[in-house]
Parts: sequence; C-alpha cells; structure tokens
Amino acid sequence: MDRAGLAADAYVYGYPLVASLSEVMRFTRDGLGAVPATPFNAFGHAHRLAGPSDTFVSVNNDTVYSIGQVDVGGGPVRLTVPDTDGAYYVLQVVDAWTNNIAYVGRRASGTKAASYLIAPRGWSGEVPDDTTLIRASTSVVSIIGRLACAGPEDLPRVERLQKGLRLHAATPSERAPLPSVAATGVPTDLLFFEHLRAWLAAFPPAVPDRAYQERFRPIGLLNPDPPYADPPDDLAEALAEGAARGRTRIEEASRTASTVNGWHLAPHAFDYNVDFLGPGTVDSPQWKMTDRIRGYLARAVAARVGLWGNHGYEAVYAPVYVDADGAPLAGAHAYEIHFTAPPPVDAFWSLTMYDMPDYYLVPNPLDRYSIGDRTPGLRREPDGSFTLRVGHSAPADGDTANWLPAPPGAFRPIMRLYQPRSEILQGTYALPPVVRLG
Repeated sequence: MDRAGLAADAYVYGYPLVASLSEVMRFTRDGLGAVPATPFNAFGHAHRLAGPSDTFVSVNNDTVYSIGQVDVGGGPVRLTVPDTDGAYYVLQVVDAWTNNIAYVGRRASGTKAASYLIAPRGWSGEVPDDTTLIRASTSVVSIIGRLACAGPEDLPRVERLQKGLRLHAATPSERAPLPSVAATGVPTDLLFFEHLRAWLAAFPPAVPDRAYQERFRPIGLLNPDPPYADPPDDLAEALAEGAARGRTRIEEASRTASTVNGWHLAPHAFDYNVDFLGPGTVDSPQWKMTDRIRGYLARAVAARVGLWGNHGYEAVYAPVYVDADGAPLAGAHAYEIHFTAPPPVDAFWSLTMYDMPDYYLVPNPLDRYSIGDRTPGLRREPDGSFTLRVGHSAPADGDTANWLPAPPGAFRPIMRLYQPRSEILQGTYALPPVVRLG
C-alpha cells in the first residue's frame, strides 16, 4: 500500500485515541462547558444542564455531568458512589481508545452506595471485601457520569448526589499522565500524526491490535522520536492526503449506515470493544463486533458523532439527517414527528437538537435544547399519542408546547433512549419518520 493509503488507515485507526485524549487535555486545562477544569483523580461537576456554551460533540441535555479523569500510573484509585434512592444515573468508564470498559449505575449495579477500585491492567494487590475491582485497560481512563435531572428545580437533589461521588488516589503519580507534543515544532497540519505517535507509545492497545498498528511504521508512527517537525516533502504530502482520505471515510460512514424511516437506530454502534469488558458491561457475542477492521471504522465514527457514548444496553442513540422523502433536514422548513405511543424505555427518552457540522447544541428563544417525556407541558392526546414539531421558526399557530427549535441551516437531531427495552435492542421498534410540512 502507498504511504497515503497507510496514512488514511492510520487516521481512521487513531482518530478515537486523538479525539478522546484531546478532550481529556481540554477538560483538565479548561473544563468542558459547565464542568470546570479539574485535575486528574478528582470529579468535576456541572451544576446545570448542558447548553450551547458546552462545545462537546453531541453533548446531552438530559442529565447533569460529573466527569473524572483518572490516572492509575501511580497505582489504584478508589471510587465511591452514593445511594441515589432509585434515581437513574450511570458512571461510564472509558479507556484512552474510547472502549467502554465498565459501568456503575442503576442498570449495571443498582443505586445503593458502593466502593470500587480502579487499578492498572497488571495490578495484583488485595481488594477489600466491600469493593469491586475495575481493571483500567490504559493508564488514563475517563469516568463520564450522567445523573438524571428533571430540570432546574431538580438540581439541588442532583448536587447532593454529586457530593457523594469521590475519587481517591492512595499514591499520587509523579509522572505527567499525558505526553505533551507542544514543544516538538511540528506544523499544525501534521499535529494529528504527532499526537497519535506520542499517544500510541503511551497507551498501548489490546494485543491483537498491535500487528495492525505495526503497518504504520513506514510513515513514522512507531518512531521513538518525533519525525514530523521537518519531514521530507513526499512524506508530508502523503500524510496530508491520507488525513483527508481518512476524514472523508469517517464522514461517509457516519451517514451510510442502514436506516429505518431515516433514523440511524444503532444499538450496536459501541460494540467495537471486544477485549476489556469489566463490571457492568455485557460480555456476550451479541455485543461484540468481532471483525476488527470493521471495528476500527465503527470506533472512529462513534468518536466523531458521539464521543464517549454508551453501549446500546445502557442507552441507544439514533441520529437522523433526512426527512421522510430523503431530503436533508434544514431549518428553513417545518417538520412533524408523530408517535402513536411513547418509545419503549425503562428510564426516559429525549430528542436533542444539534447543528452541523459540529454537532453542538443550538441557541434558541425558548432555551430548549431537547424535548422528551420529562418536558413540562408536553401535550399528549387521550390515547397516549403525541406529535413533536421541529423547525427554526415557531409553529404558525403559536403553540410551542411540543416544539423543538432548530438552527436556520442544516441540523441533525438525536433521539436518546435510556435503558431501552427489548423491542429497541432487537430491532422490532421503529421511530416514526420526520415529515416535512408544505
């Protein structure tokens, strides 16, 4: 294969690692929207639901975030959780490669108070009797906490729970958790590959992935020292072309998955982790994408359109790009989505609006970024059916109870289905089409 082809494969393979760790760096340095900058081995808590200032790919507007970046380079880190008295929450443990390696929360472990020990992959120490072991597949893992919140009036309850979420490192690490590439002199258009080179060395993948990774030696990704500060012209051109090809491959794959009524209802979008399935995950063939090459692309698509998303058995995410006639969604038009009954879930559901191409929340006059079963005043018919209204302009009749505002240009909503029932997971449930009016 030519070097541009290798670079394209490397871009797809490494995109999740670079995307995830870039957000880890941003979190510890700047915070993520409502979640303040927080050092490793501590939780940062949002004290409001996400809004347009939270510039994170497909951020949700259903739960309040509590996020902890965990470094086990100095040894195990203890995690403690409070009793939520039956309320929905999930702590999703994600490794540097975006593998969901463990879950704590209502579905996975119940809602009682509990303790966990997050330990390095090869650690062999003693685990206290009242503690569950979570093995970290990389030395840095992210804990993405989502606590269900019914709205501003529910925030005091959520904040009380947040105070019970704690991380404690018995032996703080003296090393830098993430290798820096700031002083390497690498030009901006090659920084992706320099980040990837440095982080490939720092965060080795699963053993079966290493032979595939070896293919990238000819383009410098396995070099011990940075090769991209002043590369030969032909290598620089190959890397630039490969990055462009890789980006196109990811974007096209994000929109070409099978759809029903235009919706990408994909409960298996996060099944690429087949190596590190710890507490709270489902270790069964149904939830494993055994074709590794297919898994690399699926992993990249997931990182691009829904970074740090959950497995389908925790929550299903269904984006939609087109209306019932296959035309791209645009704020210049008005749409309706008619549900004969609520989606079959054991927790809750919502439809959240995002702009394109960034997939960020959209400012609007109602300050409404999602609509769902907990939306105050959502109008339902006596038979339980309801119709959601979507568009940039408010409905002509002035009734905004069931209106989800959209941006003036292209948009892409996501339906979220928390603790989905078997009809969704087995593919027998279909979301209704988005019908353009007029």
